Amino acid sequence: MNDSSKRSVTHQVLGHTMSRRGVLRSAGVAALIGAAASTTYVAPTVLGQTKAPVTFWTTHSDIGLEALKQIASDFNAQNDEHEVEVVQRPPADVSDSSSLITAVRGGEGPDVYLLDRFIVAERAAQGLLQNLTPFIEAAGENPDLTEKWVSFAAAEATYNNNAYALPFDTDVRALFFNKQLFADAGVDMSLLDSANGPMTYDQLAEIATALNQDDGSNFSQVGYIPYFGQAGSIYTDGFAWGGEFFDYENCVLTPDNDQVVAAATWGQDYVNNLGAEKLYAFAQNAMRDGAAPTDSPFIQKRLGAFITGNWEFANFRTYIPDVEVGYTFTPVPKEGDPSITWAGGWSGVVPEGAKNPEGGFAFVQYLTGPDGSRLYVQKNNNLPVLRELLSDPELFDENLQWFVDNLFPGTKNRPVLPVGARYWAELDSAWESIYLNQSEPRAALETAKRNTQADLDAGGYCPVAPPPEEPAAEASPAS
Repeated sequence: MNDSSKRSVTHQVLGHTMSRRGVLRSAGVAALIGAAASTTYVAPTVLGQTKAPVTFWTTHSDIGLEALKQIASDFNAQNDEHEVEVVQRPPADVSDSSSLITAVRGGEGPDVYLLDRFIVAERAAQGLLQNLTPFIEAAGENPDLTEKWVSFAAAEATYNNNAYALPFDTDVRALFFNKQLFADAGVDMSLLDSANGPMTYDQLAEIATALNQDDGSNFSQVGYIPYFGQAGSIYTDGFAWGGEFFDYENCVLTPDNDQVVAAATWGQDYVNNLGAEKLYAFAQNAMRDGAAPTDSPFIQKRLGAFITGNWEFANFRTYIPDVEVGYTFTPVPKEGDPSITWAGGWSGVVPEGAKNPEGGFAFVQYLTGPDGSRLYVQKNNNLPVLRELLSDPELFDENLQWFVDNLFPGTKNRPVLPVGARYWAELDSAWESIYLNQSEPRAALETAKRNTQADLDAGGYCPVAPPPEEPAAEASPAS
């Protein structure tokens, strides 16, 4: 255990001081007495027992929502103390927590919320989330999340050495391509064979050019767009080029470091060679908010390749079952470089002001534990981040198994910052101005840095503790 797991004495939970002797354990979950003593529950009665309600909010829909409802139903069937109700909130951008913020500050927040992990630190710094470390310790478990969860997910759920979330799932980025389009263009398919390792960015540009069909004013087909899909984030190319986005030692944002600038410059040069406005006209319909999967030029069989995540397998099966879609490593700047990708994902949190925080934590444990995670993988085709599930070969088809075996070891996470959502928005704005040829790469990235650093400094957040390190003995994410 780390130092935080050894400290004891008292904890503050919803304004009540708790000693560890004042904590009861039930079904492996810490029931923090008195945390909601003044709350009157309207509770269901099951087999003569009153069960305390747990309100669970999520913006998920379709298959994801169906899976979450099944997880809640399974929890309710085996838990004698708490009853979870799943409430679907209006869909929103992953960094938009306005609904949660308004509810928590108005005293009407949920007991559990499914939150994108990369903004956990920001919401924790804003005082919206309960510190889960006391709950974890009271349950007799290690609050160092790297023990149970892969490190990139554990890092995003940890802020200043405390766990504010438990990791739920992940999605890892790779280069996907339409095999037939490249074969028809006479491309050397060995470059796209993952068994041969990653190709370079320049090799990708060369083979993608062979697919371009241009009538002079419009593209009818394009090989690759460096900002479409998950290449729409500068994190994708920035990490691939070996760039870093935050200096923890000096508490300074670093989007303007030479590697990130080089990545952005490559993207701008690529776009300018094709015509920035013309290329954007080809892609913009699919890039608007609320665009349907069928608006994607890849689904329309007019785009040869794009960088995206494993969640797309479901769309491919649904909309283009006749297309043989291949996948390989994200490109590298020069031959011999390691391919570096990044992952995001969701997490379970207990908001401040929760009326049933102990029940909320009990459900978060179940949701992110082996039972909840396994069901979600099976129904939703996402990847788990729980180490014990990554070693289960029966859980994955060959596609997902490739992602686990080949991409997890080189996967990064976005920096864990109390201004993570602002940083994401500023980097998006900078990248857009770069690929639309409205700004020079370094100048745009310096603007993103300046704007976000101002918030970091004004909030008095420095120093920011670096995320937990990978266990020294770990050889692979499945170990």
